[in-house]
Amino acid sequence: MGFLRDRGAPDGERFLMRERLLAIGDDFWIENAAGERAFKVDGKALRVRQTFVLENASGDEVARIQERKLSIRDKIAIERDGHSTVTVHKALVGIRDRFAIDVGDGADMKASGNVVDHEYEIERDGDTVATVSKKWFRVRDAYGVDVAAGEDTPLILAITVAIDSLTTRD
Repeated sequence: MGFLRDRGAPDGERFLMRERLLAIGDDFWIENAAGERAFKVDGKALRVRQTFVLENASGDEVARIQERKLSIRDKIAIERDGHSTVTVHKALVGIRDRFAIDVGDGADMKASGNVVDHEYEIERDGDTVATVSKKWFRVRDAYGVDVAAGEDTPLILAITVAIDSLTTRD
């Protein structure tokens, strides 16, 4: 397809995300480095709370991304297998864009960098688990998510969708 400048990450997987397409009722595909449809983001229409469902290429739900109301700051919960596993919210301190990622059954993560321009990293315990950047693509209004080897790819992509959703609402 020719949309990648660098054909994939040597230590993990790289995906193409479309920029600013996250709205209720919007659906879009996340493509892998080979240009194949890998995951679908289904924006559920007619919901009180903003909800996205991440599905694998076979159409099976792998994560549900849903905003949480009734809190001081905006939060988005990511559910897997019917259980809330991760909460993403803006961090209260810092000059740069920062998001806290509270993981229920594992080490918490954080995202920092220029989130609005899709140039940031997701880290756990000082190690980068994903890098988000526009520089890998020639396609306009697209950005890449480079997931480190051994990471939970659907979870990382769901976190990226959650951050994009929180950012585009501001």
